[in-house]
Amino acid sequence: MSRLARHGWCVATALVVPWLVLAAPGPLKLAGIPPAWSVLWLLPWALADGPLSGALAGAGLGLLLDALHPGSITQIPALALLGWWWGRLGRQGPPIERSFSLGLLALLGAALLGGSLILQSRLLGPWPLEPALHTWLAQTLLTALLAPLLCSLQLLLWRQQIQGGRG
Repeated sequence: MSRLARHGWCVATALVVPWLVLAAPGPLKLAGIPPAWSVLWLLPWALADGPLSGALAGAGLGLLLDALHPGSITQIPALALLGWWWGRLGRQGPPIERSFSLGLLALLGAALLGGSLILQSRLLGPWPLEPALHTWLAQTLLTALLAPLLCSLQLLLWRQQIQGGRG
């Protein structure tokens, strides 16, 4: 069992992601496009808890988000891959703590997630590329801009939980 999953409320925070996707807070949009909330939640989780937990959390979060938008396009592979990759980064070398690093990792994650969705939609049928690129760029940029603040706070909190802080 993952160290964060032992704290039920940590797992429950994953339910905030679908709520944010549905609520789509207006002030947190760029050109009408919200950030990739799944990336902003998964990045600190995986960095704090490791590759297996990150991959499983990514797959579970992908299932939750895919349930909101029925269709053939899925977020599961991209989120599971990101969770595994970020978890490995969190285990190797010095801990990732700098805001710039978190922003860059979130930018890469949002770009990979959006690119995966665009590729799937293009393979499934004709789909206009221009609106997809607009959405992809806006979401990637906004996610990277919000990551230093949001991911830093989550990472700090979850590392405290793992080290036996307030429980």
